[in-house]
Amino acid sequence: MTTVHRLEEIPYEKNSVITVGSFDGVHLAHQEVLGEVVRRAQNRKGRAVVLTFEPHPKEVLSGKPAQLLTTPEEKERLCERLGVDLFFVVPFTYEFSRQSSRDFFINYLVQRIGVSEVVEGYDHHFGRDREGSVEELLRLGKEFEFSMVAMKPVHVEEEVVSSSRIRQYLLAGAIDKAERMLGRPYSIEGTVVRGDGRGKSLGFPTANIRTSTDRKLIPANGIYVVEVAVDDQRYAGILSIGVRPTFSDNGQQTVEVFILEFDADLYDRNITIRILKRLRDELKFDSVEALIRQMHQDREETLRFLAQHHRNLIVSRQV
Repeated sequence: MTTVHRLEEIPYEKNSVITVGSFDGVHLAHQEVLGEVVRRAQNRKGRAVVLTFEPHPKEVLSGKPAQLLTTPEEKERLCERLGVDLFFVVPFTYEFSRQSSRDFFINYLVQRIGVSEVVEGYDHHFGRDREGSVEELLRLGKEFEFSMVAMKPVHVEEEVVSSSRIRQYLLAGAIDKAERMLGRPYSIEGTVVRGDGRGKSLGFPTANIRTSTDRKLIPANGIYVVEVAVDDQRYAGILSIGVRPTFSDNGQQTVEVFILEFDADLYDRNITIRILKRLRDELKFDSVEALIRQMHQDREETLRFLAQHHRNLIVSRQV
């Protein structure tokens, strides 16, 4: 897959199948769209193109920080795995957003990239104030001789899959429901940084995580069973997201993970955490001893969960 950030870098190719969107999360509905793009491009021996935006349009238009389900790097990797040929990241600015839907489509897709087919979700909107729609694309298709495919909504347990719904689930701690809509466990990437060493003194040394961007959505405070990827090895772990109320009242959220059967130095290394199950809420304990007892219970529950689901992550293995 080729990734570009400037329109001038893209060679014109009329035989391109294109989809346009933010694709935050690359969830099941996005995967249907992207899969259709790739299939149609392969069938016509053409080029599968994704046109996406950075930063997220809502972040620019609202002036508020985003809560991303996927960082730009994660989204790029997921699209590559799905077979996309060209991944075009358009720098999104307020000035860019003031283009009409027609001007955007003609200037970018028709005249510069080239387009034979367009595939979008059923509720796709684009251009200034989201004025462009599937109906507009159908009209443009007749004018500029490309076909338009609108995909049907994807449902999980009678709910329409959407990025906004997944965000709601994660912020509520409903990890299982978010995973079903994503089609994979929700993940967090970051760098291991030095903490206060308290976990080690309790017998549960933790790796404190600085996420790769503060725009990444962090799920609800609580304790979770996770898979931790370190280089080409995978381990079982217990993730704590919260403010550590037993020891602190400053309200600062931390993300830290205890990795089972692991004693190597991880400082300054990048790791990926895939969240498998929510164990419980974050609690304030009356004593350190009560906290330690609960941590042992969390470990036992984690082992039971992994055994039941045949997740062989306790001892490292090659991926």
